[in-house]
Amino acid sequence: MHKSHISATAFLRSRRALALPLGVALVSAVAFLPGTASARPAGIPDAPASVSQALGLPTADAASMSYVVNVRPGKGSSERAKKAIAKAGGDVVIAYDRIGVIVVHSADPDFAKTIRKVKGVDSAGATRTAPLSAQADDALESERPLTAAEAKAAAGKAAAGQDELEPLQWDLPAMKADKAHKISLGSSRVTAGVLDSGVDDTHPDIAPNFDRRASASCLGGVPVQKGDAWRPVAGESDHGMHVAGTIAAAKNGTGVTGVAPGVKVASLKVAEPATGMYYTEAVVCGFVWAADHGVDVTNSSYYTDPWLFNCKTDADQKALVDAVGRASRYAERKGAVNVAAAGNAKTDLAQDEILDESSPDDTTPVPRTIKTKDCLDLPSQLPGVVTVSATGAKGLKSSYSNYGNGVVDIAAPGGDSTKYQAPDAPAVDGRILSTLPGGKFGYKAGTSMASPHAAGVAALLKSTHPHASAARIKALLYRQADAMVCPKPYDYDGDGKADAVCEGGRNKNGFYGVGMADALDAVRK
Repeated sequence: MHKSHISATAFLRSRRALALPLGVALVSAVAFLPGTASARPAGIPDAPASVSQALGLPTADAASMSYVVNVRPGKGSSERAKKAIAKAGGDVVIAYDRIGVIVVHSADPDFAKTIRKVKGVDSAGATRTAPLSAQADDALESERPLTAAEAKAAAGKAAAGQDELEPLQWDLPAMKADKAHKISLGSSRVTAGVLDSGVDDTHPDIAPNFDRRASASCLGGVPVQKGDAWRPVAGESDHGMHVAGTIAAAKNGTGVTGVAPGVKVASLKVAEPATGMYYTEAVVCGFVWAADHGVDVTNSSYYTDPWLFNCKTDADQKALVDAVGRASRYAERKGAVNVAAAGNAKTDLAQDEILDESSPDDTTPVPRTIKTKDCLDLPSQLPGVVTVSATGAKGLKSSYSNYGNGVVDIAAPGGDSTKYQAPDAPAVDGRILSTLPGGKFGYKAGTSMASPHAAGVAALLKSTHPHASAARIKALLYRQADAMVCPKPYDYDGDGKADAVCEGGRNKNGFYGVGMADALDAVRK
C-alpha cells in the first residue's frame, strides 16, 4: 500500500543535534563546540587551516571539488582509470585499489560527466556541493556537562567494584552490562573502531584501552597517523569522544564504565573539524583502514554528507552509495561488524516516500521527495550494516528516534528527555553519561549514543567467540536480543495522543527491531 510522504525537516543534521523540551538543555548528538585556547585540553592541537594543509596536499583553488570514481577492483583497472582522470582534468588524491574507489580533486565542473563516459568507470560523482575551500562552520550549542556535585554524590553511592560515576549510568543495567562485567569485561585482543570526530586518547578512561596502531585521521580520504592526527583539535565536536567512552571506557575505579570496558578502542577520524561534515571520501578511508588494521567492530553515528538520503537514480549520489557500500562490505569481509545509528528525526523510514528538506546540507538545501526503495541513508541502510534505534530510561523508544519495520535491526539505550523518561535513582538524568575531551564527562542523547551500546555488545560477543565471522557475530547479536513488544499506544509525552505507530510483532518490529541488545548473554559461552 502506498504510504503518504512526511517531512524530514527535523532531519537537518539528524545525527547531530537534538532539541529536547523546554527546561532541558539542548542536547547535541554531535556537538560542535566553539573552541577557545583557554578551554582546550592539554595535548589537543589547533585546527589546521584546511584539510589539504592537514594532509600535506596542494591547496585546492576556490572552484575545486572532490569526487569518487568507482572502477573494477584491482591495480590494472585503477591505473587505466588514473590516465583517464588526468586527461579529464582530475588530480588523484588516493586510490583504494582493493575496492576500486579513487578519490579525485578537479576544478572542471564537467569532470564527473566526462569521466562517467570512460570505459571501465562504473560510477563517478561529486562528494559535496560546496567547493573544498568554501565550507561554512556549523556551530551548535553543547550538551550538558556533568556537575561536580553530581560526580561527588555518585562517587558516594558507588558499590564495590563500580567506577565512581557508574551509579549515574542507568544505561548499563538496561542492557544487563553491569551483570555481564561480573563475568567478563571483554578481550584486549578485540578492537572497536569509532568512525567519528577525534578521540582524546589521553583521557584517563580511554588511555588504558586505546589502540594507536589501528587509529588514523581520514580527512580528505587519506589516512594519516603522524602527529596523533586522530585526536580532536580545538573547537572540534566532542561527539566521537562520547561514543568511544560508551563502547570501551576502562573499568578502573574512576569515571564511567563502557559496555565493553576490556576491549580496545581506535579513533578513525572522519568528521571535518571546522564543519562537522562526514564526507564520502573520509568514510571510505575509515572503513578501509579499519578493515586493513584488524578492527573487529565499527561504529558510525552519523549520516554521510551532504545528502540525507543518497538516491541511486542520481548519477552523483549513486557513486557515493557505490563507494561507501564497497568500503563497508570490504570491512565486513575482513571480519568487522559494522554498526550504525538510525537517526533522530522520529521518522518512519519504512514509508514509501519521505520529503527531505535538508539536502544538500553544505550549500542551500532544496526540498525533494525521495522514494525509499531508491534512496539510502549512508551507512546505516547499507546491506549488512546493523541499524540501531534508541530507547530511554523507561525502556520506551526515545521520543526522537527514527524507526521502521524492516529498517531497524536492534535497539539500545540512547537516552531521552528526563521529563519523558526519568531514570531510577541514583541516576539523575535521562540522557547518556560518557567521556568528553580533556578528562571530562557529560550527557548526550541520540541514536548516536544507542549505536555504540550495540557496538559494545558486538565487541563482547567477539571477545567470547574470537574466531567467529562478522555474520556469526551479527546472528548472535540478534538471537540474544531481548524481545520488546510494540507499545500500544506509543504516547511518550502523556498527552493522550499516539506519537507514532509501531508495526510488527513481538520478535521483530519497527521500533525495536529484534529487541534490546543483551550484554549478559554476549559473555556467556
